[in-house]
Amino acid sequence: MLHVADHIDTLRTTPAGSDSGASSRGRTAGPQDRRTAAPHCPRMDAGRRMKGVRWRYTRLPSQVEDTPSGEEGEEEGEEEEKEAASAQAPEDPVEPQLEEASQVLGALEMRQLSLHLPPSVTGRSWSLAFCTARDGFSLRSLYRQMEGHSGPVLLALKDQDGQRTTKFFPLQTARSSAPQMFGAFSSSEFRLSRGFYGTGETFLFSFSPQLKVFKWTGSNSFFVKGDVDSLMMGSGSGQFGLWLDGDLYHGGSHPCATFNNEVLARREQFCIKDLEAWVLS
Repeated sequence: MLHVADHIDTLRTTPAGSDSGASSRGRTAGPQDRRTAAPHCPRMDAGRRMKGVRWRYTRLPSQVEDTPSGEEGEEEGEEEEKEAASAQAPEDPVEPQLEEASQVLGALEMRQLSLHLPPSVTGRSWSLAFCTARDGFSLRSLYRQMEGHSGPVLLALKDQDGQRTTKFFPLQTARSSAPQMFGAFSSSEFRLSRGFYGTGETFLFSFSPQLKVFKWTGSNSFFVKGDVDSLMMGSGSGQFGLWLDGDLYHGGSHPCATFNNEVLARREQFCIKDLEAWVLS
């Protein structure tokens, strides 16, 4: 403020006709003169300094509370990843609850099969609706035992134990390896039908000796078909993945497009020793 007052006093003491006054009236004040003549204003300087400054906005406390912080977000992300990993991890085999013992499948085979069953039937009890040891070798009897059931069915078979006559000594027999265990899972009960029925949850399986599961390929929908004299599962090019005759004594297995399966038994044609149909109720 001092230099402004001095400047005013100088103007007052200078005569009107002096050279300095004339020179002051004869020329236009330059930028330097303007800066000298203009009074110093702190607000104007502050405004100049504020030009080009990027404003920062602070969220209100209510908005901050609604949005988790970076650390909390990371912790929640890690928890979600852990939950997803645990959901994808394979569960330990659980032995199904049976109402009676099986003559075809052992406890180990049942635990292994339970891992491939649809989630909708996991934990259900297994009820033996039909078995050849109790109900005889008849497909009609199988259909009758299926009446009243609408749930999925697990079909388990064991072929003959390998006794056969030799070529040169018909009265002698030769014993082969242990019986083969194989079968199928059907999403619906077995019944007489005009065409194929079922869903993509249907699959074939075989223990040879390790478990092999052949699931639906999506190629066709030939899942299950029940005739009076045969039961068929899977088809393609005139072949069936698994078929049983009306006496439930002879059967066959061929590769088919429905499941892209291997031959379930040791041979394409086989004789049945035991057959069981378990309803998963």
